[in-house]
Amino acid sequence: MSASFASTLVSFSFAGALAHLLLVALGLILAGLALAPRAAVWRAVFGVGALLTLGSGLGLALASGWFEATALVVFGAIFAPLLLGIVVIRENQVGIVIKKFASRNLPPGELIALHGEAGYQADTLPPGLHYGYGFWQFRVAKVPMTIVPQGEIACVVSAAGAQIPPERLLAKVIACDNFQDARAFLTAGGEKGRQLGILTAGSYRINPALFTVITADLAADHEMVRAQLAVTRIQPDMVGIVTTLDGKPIEPGDIAGGLIHDHDNFQNAQSFLEDGGRRGLQEQVLLSGAWNLNPWFVAVEQVPMLNIPIGSVGVVISFVGLAHEDVSGAAFKHGDLVNVGHKGVWVTPLNPGKHPINTRIMRVELVPTTNIVLNWANRSEAHHYDEKLNSITVRSKDGFAFNLDVSQLIHVGALDAPKVISRLGSMQNLVDHALQPIVGNYFRNSAQHHTVLDFLNARSDRQVEAAAHIRTALAAYDVQAIDTLIGDITPPVELMKTQTDRKIAEEEKKTYETQELAQRQRQELVKATALANIQQQMVTADQGVRIAELHAQSAIRAASGEAESTKLRAVGEADAIRATGNAKAEAYRAGVEALGAPNYTVMQLMQTLADKGIRLVPDVSVTGATGGNGLLDSMLALVVREKADSKKAA
Repeated sequence: MSASFASTLVSFSFAGALAHLLLVALGLILAGLALAPRAAVWRAVFGVGALLTLGSGLGLALASGWFEATALVVFGAIFAPLLLGIVVIRENQVGIVIKKFASRNLPPGELIALHGEAGYQADTLPPGLHYGYGFWQFRVAKVPMTIVPQGEIACVVSAAGAQIPPERLLAKVIACDNFQDARAFLTAGGEKGRQLGILTAGSYRINPALFTVITADLAADHEMVRAQLAVTRIQPDMVGIVTTLDGKPIEPGDIAGGLIHDHDNFQNAQSFLEDGGRRGLQEQVLLSGAWNLNPWFVAVEQVPMLNIPIGSVGVVISFVGLAHEDVSGAAFKHGDLVNVGHKGVWVTPLNPGKHPINTRIMRVELVPTTNIVLNWANRSEAHHYDEKLNSITVRSKDGFAFNLDVSQLIHVGALDAPKVISRLGSMQNLVDHALQPIVGNYFRNSAQHHTVLDFLNARSDRQVEAAAHIRTALAAYDVQAIDTLIGDITPPVELMKTQTDRKIAEEEKKTYETQELAQRQRQELVKATALANIQQQMVTADQGVRIAELHAQSAIRAASGEAESTKLRAVGEADAIRATGNAKAEAYRAGVEALGAPNYTVMQLMQTLADKGIRLVPDVSVTGATGGNGLLDSMLALVVREKADSKKAA
């Protein structure tokens, strides 16, 4: 075989292989068109063409030889996925299909194709392997799934659909699997714009060509704040006051929308609107909990629950509710009372405790059921009802003006509280419009019938009269008057000065009289004391006389005894003397007889001188003899003798 022939053969083989490959490629393209979303007739036509073309190409390739078959296999492995329009969607992705051309285009104003028109297709591709989306006709955009975190919600805006009616602001809710079924949304009448429905926490496969999902992370891009896209949480002991932003206008004469049932606390917005829910402030409140609320549909304000303390009741004045029907009875002609749920003053008050009251549509007047003290003075109680009350200025019968302080104790029963509020509006009005004129005018009228001094002196009587009068007057207001007490009375200064001077004079007179009486009593006391002392002396003297008499009698008796004793002693002594004399006489007689009378007499004389210590010879003798000093010698002799005597004595 020559070289030119071999070259010709190779060229022919290459051209045949290329022709076979082109046939296979055409068959694959036709197969892709048959698999693509389109009408059933066109899928059948393209399918038949694909089978014939692929069969011809494969048959010729296999008949030509191994070279063409190998090239065909390589070509199919590389270009078959591309030619067949194979698309792979991951599990966290959504496939958005864009059709480049079609036999017809979308009508003007529409963005999403429902019938195979060119443009964004309503149906998305879920995770998996998909065929028939050839590059020459389709483009598939892979976008992440929409994820709404826990504790958050997401709002949705639709780019296509019907127009929202003028009376509404938000598009109605359509059953479309949480906006994941765009075809169901559009075919069921979904509306363009902000949607009434929301997305709660979870993952969603949503077509972003139709729906814009606003999460907390994207809030700033849509003129919202993150807090609006958080789950609404009502704190304990709080009440959520709801204002709806869509619905029919509130009826004339009403200030809030009435109660609507079966809307799951405003979470089912569509049910709320279908049942006649009104736009604006709502009667119903939200209690403690977490709620999935559309921020475009409701606004919630949290306020504390109404706390009624022990010793009080709450009288409800409702500005909304059922038609006004008075149930107070014919005897009560000063106001209207209605049953609970009606518009007006409720006949049943709220007991102590916490109550979820909507303070935007109701006013609750606290009425103390304990005794209330009101002071007409320069002081006020903790309740401050008497803050504007001052001492009462009255004028007496004698023309003097003076001030007096009054304290009034009242009690409002729990069942009477609605009557009091219906009649007067508030407890402060009760004090200002009833108690103040009743108490003040009574004392002004009463003072005109008495002088100042009479009023002061008969204060307790005035107090009893005032209590009886005020008790009767307040009973007409369904208020119990417990007691009326008169406090400090401030009489005129000039009158009090006169009275003070008079009183001082009277007291001084009494003092003088008392002192005089005291002096008289003192005189009587002195006289009595003197008499007592004299009486004592008289008693003492009398006793002394008696004692003297007794002493005298004793002395007499003693003297008698002494006399008798002396007499007896004298007799004894006389006898002794007589005996002694007789003995001495006998002795003298014997001495005389023995010595003789003269000698015995001299001897007795000497004996008597000796017994008396009389010296017969002097100690110093002064003579006039010559040769001596005479008187000098005598003095010296006396001195010597005295010294000798002193030594003896020592």
